[in-house]
Amino acid sequence: MKSRDTLIRLKKFQVDEKRRRVSQIESMIADFQRMSADLEREILTEQERAGINDPSHFAYPTYAKAAIQRRENLTRSADELRGQLEDAKAALAEAFEEMKKVELLDERDQARERAEENAREQADLDSIGLMRARMGAIA
Repeated sequence: MKSRDTLIRLKKFQVDEKRRRVSQIESMIADFQRMSADLEREILTEQERAGINDPSHFAYPTYAKAAIQRRENLTRSADELRGQLEDAKAALAEAFEEMKKVELLDERDQARERAEENAREQADLDSIGLMRARMGAIA
């Protein structure tokens, strides 16, 4: 039974690790989205200050061009992380299913052991009752 307990603990650990990974990726995506929104505000502010909204204009602010590039990089990275997030969620679901299978097997084994123990106790009680009945018939 100890090996089953160890296996259950291992499966729970794996589920927890996968949960942490999902949470970490979600946090990174949120951070990237926040930074992208901040850059968008900075770009708009810089465009208003310069009075030029066209990035292809020769006098378009260099800072705004750099911020646009960083924003696009963050957006790309967030998109890539979304793919990783889907994979991580699938791995979490799979690990959770494996853990549940092991737990169900453990519960089934425990129920069978309880049934066997109850059957032994009932057999012991039956034999005691039978001996009492025999002794009562002899006396």
